[in-house]
Amino acid sequence: MRVYLVQHGLAKEKDQDAARPLSAQGREDVTRIAGFLGLFEKPRPARILHSGKLRAQQTAEMFSEAWGNIPVAQAAGLSPDDDLSIWADRLNAMDEDLLLIGHLPHLQRLAGLMLCADPGREVVRFRNGGVVCLERCDNGWSILWQLNPTLFYGEDK
Repeated sequence: MRVYLVQHGLAKEKDQDAARPLSAQGREDVTRIAGFLGLFEKPRPARILHSGKLRAQQTAEMFSEAWGNIPVAQAAGLSPDDDLSIWADRLNAMDEDLLLIGHLPHLQRLAGLMLCADPGREVVRFRNGGVVCLERCDNGWSILWQLNPTLFYGEDK
């Protein structure tokens, strides 16, 4: 089983728009990453779940479109400070590949918990619009790959 952990694309600041939709850069980043994965990543996740915040929903819809309209839904437990055990337990019990779109610090802590049983350990560095693919093996979870928008234009953008 694979789980794709995605930090939502770069959003507008609150003073620009209180709803915090994706910025132009965020849309560009997600378009590039989702488009690349839509062409090359097989198998594809069965579902895409997001936190319900506008920036996460927009990111989910863009990934869905790039991957041939995979079903998208809002799911509880993916907000920045939600309980990690909710998704750790669900993922350990699931068999279908799944893409989760959420926020920091939740995703960072979830990855630490899944990979080394330590939610306080930064085992992977998330980037807005980036994807970390974890795969469940016989003895737990491991990082299969990571893809970030910085691969397309470097760290300075």
